[in-house]
Amino acid sequence: MEYQKLGSSDVRVSRITFGSWAVGGWMWGGTEQNDAVGAIHAAYDLGVTSIDTAPIYGMGLSEQIVGEAIKSLPRDKVQVLTKFGMRWDEAKGDFAMKTKNNDGQDVDVYKYASRDSIIKECEDSLKRLGTDYIDLYQQHWPDVTTPISETMEAVQRLIEQGKVRAAGVSNYSVAQLEEAEKTIKLASNQVPYSMLRRDIEKDVVPYAQQHHQGILVYSPLQLGLLTGKMKPGQHFDASDLRSTNKLFKPEAVTKVNEFLNKIRPLAETKNATLGQLVLRWTLAQPGITVALVGARNPEQAVQNAKAIDVQLSFEELDFINKQLAGLQLPG
Repeated sequence: MEYQKLGSSDVRVSRITFGSWAVGGWMWGGTEQNDAVGAIHAAYDLGVTSIDTAPIYGMGLSEQIVGEAIKSLPRDKVQVLTKFGMRWDEAKGDFAMKTKNNDGQDVDVYKYASRDSIIKECEDSLKRLGTDYIDLYQQHWPDVTTPISETMEAVQRLIEQGKVRAAGVSNYSVAQLEEAEKTIKLASNQVPYSMLRRDIEKDVVPYAQQHHQGILVYSPLQLGLLTGKMKPGQHFDASDLRSTNKLFKPEAVTKVNEFLNKIRPLAETKNATLGQLVLRWTLAQPGITVALVGARNPEQAVQNAKAIDVQLSFEELDFINKQLAGLQLPG
């Protein structure tokens, strides 16, 4: 495994990090707890020491599963990355969405990151995780109803109290990063990025490089589409966010699979899966620190972790980029 420090913090993370959105079941159609704990342990055995979670994933369930998994692991060898600022238990802040919890009940979710809310959320997360500190505490989404300075002052207080080691954000624009850094030194920004979604290369990545921040990317396999296992017209339950995603429409899946078939022979020469090749390509992109990858069972976790063993030359990366440049997705 490869490891890298996040910005100027002393938090050192595995470049492949276990993403536990799916294990919380929320928006992924349920989960199986024993498989999820086993997946985290299987990843850890291969050097994946960092686990990213959030309270909103399964309305607390993902954090509970992570807490169960790290009970038997040496705490100082594991990095717990969690978030704050998405409340389903209080109608305050910036309304984000209507969704359903894992019991099928309707729930309203709000982006809310006031000082008092963050302090409460931190205590709740520490309890669910069964730990007394969080390695990286990230604002999940910007909250337009609370000044960024107030939010960051609260996180700074938690750092001073020893409950948080480093501050991060997620889904922040450059303007929001600049505002936050007036109050606190950010270690990282967590943003969506994949071969099919590269808009952060324009401004967010250059800003991170100039200001010594880590970039954690989520959905590097584009919700599974870049594994090559999706078929045009594949059915997803209504609770699965892929059911309404335009990239999963039959014509888009067909085009993506055509591209993947062009790079498949390269994966085969490396004795790698397409997913592993895509993850290695992602980590080779300038400014990208970490790829967050989900797994619901040990087999998937092992496959993800082994992506780090794939080595790509400059010529091979160039070949992939040329094939990618020819991919025209339907509008």
